[in-house]
Amino acid sequence: MFVRNTTKNRIIDENFKLCDGIFSKFIGLMFSAKQSNALIFKFSKEKIIALHMLFVFYPIDVLFLDKNKIVIDIKENFRPFTFYKSRKKAMYAVEMVNGVVKRTKTGIGDKISF
Repeated sequence: MFVRNTTKNRIIDENFKLCDGIFSKFIGLMFSAKQSNALIFKFSKEKIIALHMLFVFYPIDVLFLDKNKIVIDIKENFRPFTFYKSRKKAMYAVEMVNGVVKRTKTGIGDKISF
């Protein structure tokens, strides 16, 4: 189960966990050891997505995707104990290891598949 940037034909992650329930979205990466696989938050409709890094002790990269899985916002180096709100309405938030966005050259407008 790959997360792939199909626009640039690059693998973002070789595995992911889908968080579509209330509890899995609430817990996310809190109190976890260093992240190794992508976490994909799926919402029932497009909306401004607010994320926090409370009790997450390492930085991550986040992609915000619309209903067609097109990147509409990016937050790189999302630091512990900070907050971020997507600039546009999104249906998915993909949390990844810090540095993946830069390494894969993922940008606004890229198509993501999983």
